[in-house]
Amino acid sequence: MKKRIYICNTGGTIGMRPTANGYRPEPGFLSQMMESIPELQREAVPDFVLHEYKPLLDSANMRPANWLEIAKDIFEHYDQFDGFIVMHGTDTMAYTASALSLLLNNLKKPVILTGSQIPLCEVRNDARENLITSLLVAANEQIPEVMICFGGYLLRGCRSKKVAANGFGAFRSPNYPPLGTIGTSIDIHKRMIRKAPKADLKLLFEKDLHPKVAAFRLFPGIDHAILENLFQPPLKGIVIEAFGVGNAPSNDKQFLRIIQEATDRGVIVVVCTQCNKGRVDLDDYESGNALKKAGAISGLDMTVEAALAKLYCVLNLELSNEETKLMMQQDWAGEIA
Repeated sequence: MKKRIYICNTGGTIGMRPTANGYRPEPGFLSQMMESIPELQREAVPDFVLHEYKPLLDSANMRPANWLEIAKDIFEHYDQFDGFIVMHGTDTMAYTASALSLLLNNLKKPVILTGSQIPLCEVRNDARENLITSLLVAANEQIPEVMICFGGYLLRGCRSKKVAANGFGAFRSPNYPPLGTIGTSIDIHKRMIRKAPKADLKLLFEKDLHPKVAAFRLFPGIDHAILENLFQPPLKGIVIEAFGVGNAPSNDKQFLRIIQEATDRGVIVVVCTQCNKGRVDLDDYESGNALKKAGAISGLDMTVEAALAKLYCVLNLELSNEETKLMMQQDWAGEIA
């Protein structure tokens, strides 16, 4: 019996049509284009159902409510299909992949996010390859993870980052090896894949997210008035993209005061690195230790995308501050080594 794959078409470049104002999503257009691809009718390709979201979104317009909508859609169709594909724009794909990794608990089936840098309607595009490969992986590989399949790589979703605005190799996983490499063959690196949950555990999904979180990138000479405003209530959690292994200006008393006052009010401050690769250690340098003394915690080797999505999830549990900090530094879905 052929496998059945459920495709969530949320929008994105893959199904866009050119207009006078640039590419834009158009209802029904992706389905029309897919019908014209003869390879999708081949015996080796699984049966699939394409569900189109309303409205279709450029991924720059994605919000946490859309993450919940996708998670709920997968949950409601989980028992009817062997795998899932989420068509998504590239700009915020890593955020959605991170969020779905954390929202879908006890996942035993593949969930693959994919899209393209050039729409499927164009003569020269990367959409066809990404789509067909995603269908084959979702049908033939029992990978119990949320992944991104794009540009020759199969990546853990909560480890992924967009690294190229124009190239076909748009995504990488700097702190974790690929789950698979795709060339003349599809090679799955099974040792890198998480173990499936116990058979008796059913899929669960988080039904809500805490809305009062933020992120900002530290830069030399950041204005204290801007920071004061950013750290005011109703903020409950924030990701700081710090320098190197988690360093910040230790000689800036105003900066550290703002952090300290926020953490004293119960704001969870998570420090990630601006570097693509590496791990935050707030004990390595005095400038990192100053953040730790002000109440911030290390985001370890999480991507900013994963740390932000995790704050949305953990803060919604309404735990104590200490419990929240502990959970932020515990691995949920492979986002932390």
